[in-house]
Amino acid sequence: MSYLDATNDLYKAAAETPDVGLCCTTNPIWQLPGLDIPVIMQEMNYGCGSTVNPSDLSNDPKILYVGVGGGMELLQFAYFNRNKGGVIGVDVLDEMLEASRKNFKVAEECNSWFKSDFVDLRKGDALDLPIEDETIDVAAQNCVFNIFKLDDLSKALKETYRVLKPGGRLVMSDPTCEQEMSDELRNDDKLRAACLSGAIPLKDYIKAITDAGFATIEVRAKRAYRVLSPEHYNTDELIFIESVEVAAIKDPMPADGPCVFTGKTAIYYGKEELFDDGKGHTLLLNQPLAVCDKTAGQFADLNRDDIYISESNFHYNGGGCC
Repeated sequence: MSYLDATNDLYKAAAETPDVGLCCTTNPIWQLPGLDIPVIMQEMNYGCGSTVNPSDLSNDPKILYVGVGGGMELLQFAYFNRNKGGVIGVDVLDEMLEASRKNFKVAEECNSWFKSDFVDLRKGDALDLPIEDETIDVAAQNCVFNIFKLDDLSKALKETYRVLKPGGRLVMSDPTCEQEMSDELRNDDKLRAACLSGAIPLKDYIKAITDAGFATIEVRAKRAYRVLSPEHYNTDELIFIESVEVAAIKDPMPADGPCVFTGKTAIYYGKEELFDDGKGHTLLLNQPLAVCDKTAGQFADLNRDDIYISESNFHYNGGGCC
């Protein structure tokens, strides 16, 4: 049995009998005017964060969601695109697709605006999406890609890149872990399926995304997620796992590499009204500017004593140097 078979078995069971403790996060569930999320969808919220951000969802975007779960985020996405087939949900499991269909009927009863045909449910694999090239504005996945081993993660990211329109974005939430894990933990298929031992360091996660071609990366949130303790797992030390929310944008790749925003800010406090580095970056006197890690590094290399650069706070919500 492969690790993907173990994953499918776990989520078949979770589709037939909701497993409230399978995944959970400190991230609140979006409550929007006129949106009533059925309890069954909340019980089947098998994600580690949220991929629903209103700033991504203006002008009726065509949306793809990979790994449908109980349909909660599909319903949330449909709130922003109330057109037949405006949201596509893809899952490899018939059981999970059927659970979502049933849950949509419940959602129709408590949301007068919602119709089940707003969501086009399709059976398919993240490694071979049943979607045409460059037809999607916003793609999303929540706590799915972390299950993949690195070769499959690369395939999934390239597949998502393929279906996105130029300028489209992939919004993701996955566990990450900065500590080393033993091979035994890494190769435990059940722990990987449970979104634990597939967590990799954030820099490796971002590298996999940029290697797929995404040129702008926004780290939007980082939260405590789980611990693996010696009392419960085969580890000699406490392993701390965080969940991260990231948006990856299908922009043209700059000659000097991708722009990765991790929440750094630059502030100029010199004698002039502004500082211009001659490379397209202007800092106004005592006005903070969000900067990508690359630009922060370029400012630091200037060795000036009148530019402050903050540490990464792993929270970025737009604007800035790029």
